[in-house]
Order: sequence, then structure tokens, then C-alpha cells
Amino acid sequence: MGTTRQPLFAPAALSARHVHLSQEHVEALFGRGHRLTPLSDLSQPGQFAAKECVEVMGPKRSIPGVRVLGPARGETQVELSVTDGYILGINLPVRLSGDVAGTPGAHLIGPHGAVGLREGCIVAVRHLHLSTADAKRAGIAQGQKVFARLPGPRGLILDEVVARVSDGFSTELHVDTDEGNAAGLRQGELVEVAASLCEELCGRAGSCPIAPSQAGGTARPFCDFTTKGVSIR
Repeated sequence: MGTTRQPLFAPAALSARHVHLSQEHVEALFGRGHRLTPLSDLSQPGQFAAKECVEVMGPKRSIPGVRVLGPARGETQVELSVTDGYILGINLPVRLSGDVAGTPGAHLIGPHGAVGLREGCIVAVRHLHLSTADAKRAGIAQGQKVFARLPGPRGLILDEVVARVSDGFSTELHVDTDEGNAAGLRQGELVEVAASLCEELCGRAGSCPIAPSQAGGTARPFCDFTTKGVSIR
């Protein structure tokens, strides 16, 4: 598969704090029978930013004006950054979207009521939405972890980027505001995606004296590649 893999560049989406609400919680916060009102379409088909916003309250303080995304989901989920967690006083786990079992809760306050969540607050795992066609061309499978090179004078290489493949996805890298700001990344900027750090981003796989000696589970080797202004997080 490595010989047929084609280079992949994906636009970046910087995901600010937001809330996904169940329909039950939509009505609890905004009134009986209320339906989310689309404000603007998001890049992923069928998804939209709603006009509705809520206040998220934690043990220390609250964050007002957090955007609700639609359509309504089966389960309420609050996606925040690590910095947001510090503000709220919540130790947020890094999870894939939808994996909220055992996560911290918070209170959501709307214009017509409030909801106490027992769980549902996370930092979303950095992930790559891939159309099925792009995944096939790049040789990347559902759930595979890949690397993303963020460009610019503060560029970074991110590891542990989880690929999510579907016919209904538009190809796009999703990182949160903490990650994007650290690299000076701009919305829509193209990033390079690679399944292998050594083989695809370094380009010295055939002549590297270090990589062949590395056993599974060992730390990443220090090599000339990392001395050229590239940081690996």
C-alpha cells in the first residue's frame, strides 16, 4: 500500500468551543417545541452553526455565548479546549466525539432554563475527516492514526491524528483553538497529511541509520530532520 499512496493535503478547520444538544435539552434550554435555527452551514455536509448559544458553567466560573451546532443529536456533548477547562475548573479528558462515558459534567444555561449534565464535557481528539475517495487515494483507513504537518514559521507536526472516513465527509483536518493558535494556523490553510513520519515527511527512510534499529514501543529517535526547525508534539 505504501507504494501506491498519493500525497494528501487537507484544509484545516479550527474548531472553537461548541455544544451539541439532544432535542430534549434544546427544549429544556430554549422552550418547549423549539428547534435549532441554522445561522450558517459548516464545511461538513448537513452540519450547521445555530443561532442559539448557551452559557457553560463549571466549578470555578462560566463561559457565556458558547455556540450550539446542529442538527440536534441523540446525546448532549460539550467540546472545549484545555484552556477552557482551566477557566471552568474542569479536568477535561481527550476523547473522540461521542465517547462521553465517564467524562465530567457541567451546567448549561439557556434563555428558558438550565440543564445539569452528569457527563459530556471533552477535549475532542484531533482528527481528520476523509471522504472515502480521498482515503483510498491516500491509503488511509478508518480509525488509523496519522501525522499532520502544520505550515508556517511556528509550524508543528501533530501525531495521534485519528482518521474518520465516510462517504458523507468532506476531507478536512479538525484541530481546536489551542492547537491551531500554537502553530499560528489559519482557517482553511492546507496541511500535509502523512501516514508515516519517516517515510513520507522525512524522505530519508532508505538511508536513515537510526530508524531501522528502532523497535516497537521505543521513543522517537533524534535525527537531523528534527534539527531543521520542525517540532514534533
